[in-house]
Amino acid sequence: MQCGWLKNKRNPGVRMDKFVTRHRKRSVVEADESKSEEPIKKCKDECEVEEEFSQPIPWQKFEAEGLDCDYSFLFDKEEADHLLNQLEEECPVFEMFCVSIFSCDKGDKAKVQVYGKSYNVPRKQATYGDEGLMYSFSGVHLLAKPWTPTLEHIRDAVAKATGHTFNFVLINRYKDGHDHMGEHRDDERELDPACPIASVSLGAVRDFIFRHKDARSGSSKRQIEPVKLELAHGSLLLMNYPTNTYWYHSLPVRKKVKTPRINLTFRRIVKNRQKTSIKME
Repeated sequence: MQCGWLKNKRNPGVRMDKFVTRHRKRSVVEADESKSEEPIKKCKDECEVEEEFSQPIPWQKFEAEGLDCDYSFLFDKEEADHLLNQLEEECPVFEMFCVSIFSCDKGDKAKVQVYGKSYNVPRKQATYGDEGLMYSFSGVHLLAKPWTPTLEHIRDAVAKATGHTFNFVLINRYKDGHDHMGEHRDDERELDPACPIASVSLGAVRDFIFRHKDARSGSSKRQIEPVKLELAHGSLLLMNYPTNTYWYHSLPVRKKVKTPRINLTFRRIVKNRQKTSIKME
């Protein structure tokens, strides 16, 4: 098996960096000799067949130092198109639902706190889940709205494929390649560390970059290459423990992308670990 790019025949125009260490279930892939513009992790030479997920879909395992991810196509193009359209109709609350330590009127953009400074979130967001759940990050506190039928369908498909149950989803809508997400780790204390974060992508294909925490800055900076994936329409990425302990991830600006993308990250929140000092209006 050669290293380089992968092209999946279910989505022949989609490529992703090939640092697969093994296939969870044997799938049909073909090598592509084109190269990434950024450094990428190389794959190991051998693949082995494993079947430890609930639904028999082709899984690919990606590993690096402290990084453990699984990737697959959960929905074919026809169903992914339908789900994207349904979400646009069912979830009009992308404008914002700020439940924060500061006031946020309807229509205002959410803000995050980064090193003591406030910044607008460069994308639209919404949160859904079981009653009473809240997710907090960077000074923003997001209360879950009730599940919609489409979100329940996607959640149940993810649960069937992975064997994990999820009680919360954070939705990010990127209108085009200018909308982006900066480097961060999903390591909030209310998240169940035994449950992976399941990321479903619908719409435009976007680059997704992992960067090891020791390779970012400082006197102890190490030469660890970033890992890049292309997240395709209808795909599912599992970020397993301990990925979010050691690796930051981001969705950088890609000005050539002209179409929207909706990303749903399903999580399991432990209710008694939520912050209890937030006053709810």
